[in-house]
Amino acid sequence: MDLMLMGRKIGMTRVFSDAGVSVPVTVIQCGPCVVTQVRTADKDGYAAVQIGFEDVKPRNSTIPVITHDHKAGTTPKRFHREFRVKDASAFQPGQTLSVKDLDGQMFVDVIGTSKGKGFAGTMKRYHFKGMFASHGTERKHRSPGSIGGHCSNRGYGGGLAKGKRMAGHMGDERVTVRSLDVVRIDPENNLLLVKGPVPGANTGMLMVRPAIRLYKSKAKKLAAAASK
Repeated sequence: MDLMLMGRKIGMTRVFSDAGVSVPVTVIQCGPCVVTQVRTADKDGYAAVQIGFEDVKPRNSTIPVITHDHKAGTTPKRFHREFRVKDASAFQPGQTLSVKDLDGQMFVDVIGTSKGKGFAGTMKRYHFKGMFASHGTERKHRSPGSIGGHCSNRGYGGGLAKGKRMAGHMGDERVTVRSLDVVRIDPENNLLLVKGPVPGANTGMLMVRPAIRLYKSKAKKLAAAASK
């Protein structure tokens, strides 16, 4: 079935495979999540499931959120997210989703918010090479260079072309890392170990779902495992 879980990034460590190979992994506290609302095509125009994650004290929540979660038979939750499903009949308000539901999944997608880097120049933000560090360049070594004339964007009037790469706010945006290998699942402690890094800082909120699109090499690996 379609599924998505929320969790927190604990940090990175390493585990050793059966062959003695050191594998870098990210530890995610994944769930438990509670279904707080089920949307159907007849009532809402689309099928989706809303889940809540992490208890919060009522005094730190709001009356609408407390009432909304109470209707689902659960305590107030800090985070709420919604994911689309083809058929919502498999979900009921108050149902608990945990990392156990990912058992058997070889690959997952992890969605998070990347670390904010503040205002960054073009060399840091877009890996521009900068100006020549030789004679004739005076206090302009990290400059982006020419940004175009006022008439370079023909048909749209003067000014810069849309999407021009310039200095600006870097990071702090939604990032999806696809097809991460599931290394280990610990249902007792609600932990999920995935190979490699995931976006965001430690303790940051993440969303985890079964991989939607696989790379060719991982698709072959999945097909080989299914044929056994």
